[in-house]
Amino acid sequence: MSVNSTTPPPRTSTFARPDGPLSRKNVLMAAALVLAGSLGVQVSSALASGLFSTFGTLGTSSLRFLVAALILLAIFRPKLRGRSRSNWLGIAIYGASMAAMNMCLYAAIERLPLGVAVTLEFLGPITVALLASRRITEALCAVGALAGVVLIAGPGGHFDLIGYAFGLGAALFFGLYTVFSARVGKTNDSMSGLALSVAFAAVLSLPFGIPVLHLVDLNSAGILLVSATIGVVLTFTADTLAARVSSSRVVGTLFSIDPVVGAVAGAVILGQSLTLTAVLGIVAVVGSGAALVWASGSNPPHVPER
Repeated sequence: MSVNSTTPPPRTSTFARPDGPLSRKNVLMAAALVLAGSLGVQVSSALASGLFSTFGTLGTSSLRFLVAALILLAIFRPKLRGRSRSNWLGIAIYGASMAAMNMCLYAAIERLPLGVAVTLEFLGPITVALLASRRITEALCAVGALAGVVLIAGPGGHFDLIGYAFGLGAALFFGLYTVFSARVGKTNDSMSGLALSVAFAAVLSLPFGIPVLHLVDLNSAGILLVSATIGVVLTFTADTLAARVSSSRVVGTLFSIDPVVGAVAGAVILGQSLTLTAVLGIVAVVGSGAALVWASGSNPPHVPER
């Protein structure tokens, strides 16, 4: 989660602009970007998992945000002056949602089966997609994607009140992430906004990273660098660009790609078997995504305002 940002006319001229009509090309481009981000999440998670025993899950997440923030700030060198209050608010909420959804998801996974936690988290972006849907076709695509995720994850009857609370918290922040990836993505300096958002996430998560910072050695530093580049820089950049060329309602549905990529990667790389229900879930998600692309074909092209 699988899973990023955007001359003057005022910086906020496109910040709160409502989603416009989309072309099939835009939705296909968004799907490709979300897929790239999802692949980055899976690869980086595999790399980062080897660090959990040393830094803990939250410590590893914090250090990855710190490394990613330094990379993005060095590349885009964002200006701090000249930004409106609403622009800073969007950047702050985007960054806070990044940090919070990771922490809540990790806390949920410690108490719930992975499938349950993943399904709960996905309620966030799918709710955004449903609320923002303008046609019944889009709403049905979102529902179909949710059904597919439930089948892939295979949630069982395990119940843990605190675990569910963290899972729903992850859903809330994933929903905010979905909304503000579009808002930051549609600003004129989206990449600078992304860099500042990731820096904000890094600062918020520092209390988990500082206590383990002294444990970083040359080997773990290399793993953190690669994991942060692939799993944070690449993924969040892809997500922000996907939201820039499409909308929150589209990426909210497309984020269902994450559990599909995870299931397929587990089968191909780790030799894990896919159940019939998981295969049906993959078909449902892919079919919902294809239907979303098809439904967008009759719409005129969408060009972000300048």
